[in-house]
Amino acid sequence: MMKVSVPAAVLALCAAALLLLAQAPSAAEASHHLKLGYYKETCPGVEKIVKYHVAKAIKANRGAGAALVRLIFHDCFVRGCDGSVLLDPTPANPKTEKTAPINIGLAAFDVIDDIKAALEKHCPGTVSCADIVVYAARDASSILSNGHVHFAAPAGRLDGVVSRAADAQRDLPDSTFTIAELIRNFRRKNFTVEELVILSGAHAVGVGHCSSFRARLSSPPTQIVPAYRNLLSAKCGAGPDPVVPNNVRDEDPRAVAASFPSFLKKLRKARDFLDNSYYHNNLARIVTFNSDWQLLTEKEALGHVKEYAENGTLWDEDFSDALVKLSKLPMPPHSKGEIRKTCRWVNHH
Repeated sequence: MMKVSVPAAVLALCAAALLLLAQAPSAAEASHHLKLGYYKETCPGVEKIVKYHVAKAIKANRGAGAALVRLIFHDCFVRGCDGSVLLDPTPANPKTEKTAPINIGLAAFDVIDDIKAALEKHCPGTVSCADIVVYAARDASSILSNGHVHFAAPAGRLDGVVSRAADAQRDLPDSTFTIAELIRNFRRKNFTVEELVILSGAHAVGVGHCSSFRARLSSPPTQIVPAYRNLLSAKCGAGPDPVVPNNVRDEDPRAVAASFPSFLKKLRKARDFLDNSYYHNNLARIVTFNSDWQLLTEKEALGHVKEYAENGTLWDEDFSDALVKLSKLPMPPHSKGEIRKTCRWVNHH
């Protein structure tokens, strides 16, 4: 039998260990075994139950659908898709993510609550709130786009037990950001300039607070059409911090008639319709947020804005893909996870 010297044996072991390490998934990947049909055995019918409640909420108020689409971004961009944005403040943790100024106007928490309650009856302690957020955003996107945005959503996420307003402030892009800040912010989460432009298209639906675009009310005509600026100024002067539709096509006809009559014929009957109209509005400089207009100030971003204005079908497909990628953002390595009994509070162990 051939003798192997100790150093050679040690080297061989080290080499084998390094090979194993190279093949092993990272901590983030290891904690993230998402798959399609994850609840097929443990909670059959889960996706039908989610869709029923989402459709019911949107039938009552299309704004709930827009809020659900916003919720997936605001959850997944902070600590990964872990339902941490759903946690209510408590005496022990008075500043959860939903209290962060950047999360102003987040809504549809009641829809998530209804879905969770229904699923707890159907299969107790099985479906995470984090997965509910993803399923609900998928269904809301599909309903608001008349089925044009659609994708299969993998599941298997756990609910996080950490939720800090400071994390949301640090990680989420602000409406006042410059294009350089936006690109840097998305790159940190491994999203490209193209994906920044694609996800910004969600501003075709929903509402924004005047405090989020106050500076736009004094921006020059090169950045915002004066008639639209006047419309926003009139609405924002009507209270301390009113909300206005993100999409000018969803505006109140009376407000448009008063400030921007030439746009009356472009108003649409169905509000919160998820399509590529955001890109047309942006090129026409009739968008609310500075971060929207900033997309026109950089060559690559502008090219994509034009591309999606010209091809709505392409945006539908690319937005679907971007939401899937967003839904796969993992929790931080070594994070603790659980299946919450209720989406607003962590479980008491």
